Amino acid sequence: MRKPGALPGATALEQTRSAGRFTPVHDAWWAAARRAHGDRDGTRALIEVLLLSRHLPHEHLVTGLAVALKAGALTADAVALEARKAAAADTPGLPAEPERPTTGQANVTSLTARRLAHLPPDTRPLPSVAHYDQLLRHRRPDRPTTT
Repeated sequence: MRKPGALPGATALEQTRSAGRFTPVHDAWWAAARRAHGDRDGTRALIEVLLLSRHLPHEHLVTGLAVALKAGALTADAVALEARKAAAADTPGLPAEPERPTTGQANVTSLTARRLAHLPPDTRPLPSVAHYDQLLRHRRPDRPTTT
């Protein structure tokens, strides 16, 4: 995280590639992230994704990378969300997201829309500033100017 420029030539990266754990999907997402955010920030985003493997299985992480890449969501948060959705779909007993018909375009779930969908409708009246209009009626008389 402190020196993202060291990752492209790192021995650990080459070992991971040769072991098959750093897939072409990782490379494609990394390249797209570097184009979108610049070399340093794109590499940092990849490092955040790689750190997700501490908590998520590799196959779900690769699925999250593929879905996020297809949708153009080049942040570690989007990858984490999609990987967790893939994990929930594979885990019996956990409710998975309902399948939506595909329109040729990948959908990324908006967290704000998802949270707002579970709130009851707001029935409060709109705010009013009418009581401030009373202050306009009680103007002070103009003060004489002194020169």
